Amino acid sequence: MSAPTASTETAETAETAESTAHAAPATAPRPVDAEQTGRRIGEVLDRLATSGDPAAAAAAEELVRSLMDFYGAGLARVLHLLADAPGDPAARLLGDDLVASLLVLHDLHPEDRDTRIVRAVAGLREHDLEVVTFDEESGTLRLRSRASGGCGCGSGAGAQEAARAAVACFAPEVRDVVMEQAPALLQIGSAPEPTRTR
Repeated sequence: MSAPTASTETAETAETAESTAHAAPATAPRPVDAEQTGRRIGEVLDRLATSGDPAAAAAAEELVRSLMDFYGAGLARVLHLLADAPGDPAARLLGDDLVASLLVLHDLHPEDRDTRIVRAVAGLREHDLEVVTFDEESGTLRLRSRASGGCGCGSGAGAQEAARAAVACFAPEVRDVVMEQAPALLQIGSAPEPTRTR
């Protein structure tokens, strides 16, 4: 058997690279040099500290601390959710509001917008809500209570605020939440007795 030529090796290498590229997930994380990133953040803070604007320097330091708290809490939650527990670990991660918000923030969440909205609403079990419509142009999500009993009374401001908080984590595309009244059921009773004439 003859040895492969340079052109054959080049073609095989290109084919391998192409197949690897197709196999890579669309949300593959970008490589980050942690040491270089930390050094860059320190340099920015140092520049602000020597800029002669102490308010700006203090605000920048507070921003960095808040971001570190946010990401630290997210990593801690990931470790907790991945600990030995029954069920699908991916489902536990995607169903957690903090982890979901981090994934959405970095465009890494594998679910589409409508699925995330349904997931957020389904998590509000105590309110038993259902999605009516979502208007993409205005960002308005309309919900309705399943447990209104047909009285048309809805589920109140508590459910609306809970829904707003939930979708803020799972679906920031939603800019407003509106509660719709369920259609009232027709109440059927006994017919009035006819008036008797003497």
